[in-house]
Amino acid sequence: MAFEDEWAGAAESDAMRLNRLPADPGRWSPGADLSVKQDHLGAIGHAAYALHGRLAKDGNHARMDSAEAATALTAHHFRAGAALAAVQETWGFQLRTLLHAVAHISNHLDYSVASHAKDDAEISASLSVSKISEYFK
Repeated sequence: MAFEDEWAGAAESDAMRLNRLPADPGRWSPGADLSVKQDHLGAIGHAAYALHGRLAKDGNHARMDSAEAATALTAHHFRAGAALAAVQETWGFQLRTLLHAVAHISNHLDYSVASHAKDDAEISASLSVSKISEYFK
């Protein structure tokens, strides 16, 4: 079967719904328009910022004790010392990755809120000017 024939068959089936709403959108469908309120974005951004602060503080809570234990175990020729050091190193890497991701989310949402507010102000000013110019014609 040629690609074109397979694509035409898939496009005609109910499984393929591109650029349109489902026939029965159901209870959870967002509908044709997706909207987000700036307050919601701000709240999520603030939660991400708070999470970043807690992770930065609490994520390193056992770092020093783990390093000391790994050093002591290694000094006494226990293989668990090297394993604990490897776990601590992996934990640090994963924690830094998670902190970076949470900071990215927080910064992006803060930027989105500010950017949309600026766009709204420009649109509002543009609409106001266009209404005024109607009276001068």
